[in-house]
Amino acid sequence: MTPPIIHLNGTSREALTEGYIDAYHALHSAREALQETAPNARDFYVSPDPSAYTKARGEHDSRLASINMIMTEVMALAEAVSE
Repeated sequence: MTPPIIHLNGTSREALTEGYIDAYHALHSAREALQETAPNARDFYVSPDPSAYTKARGEHDSRLASINMIMTEVMALAEAVSE
């Protein structure tokens, strides 16, 4: 991760910080929405694949982990430019 360098001809510290914070909040909302779509075992018990629910749960958890990683990076960028 490479944070931008604050200088007179570039984007202001305030604009960058605000942008990263806005992105963080949007990702937080997306994560909450995604959490609501967690697989339910009742939706998979009729599948011919006995491991379908376990696979779906793992895929869901992976998507949440990706959002968490991006949120961490965005917050780190916000902190880097606000210092």
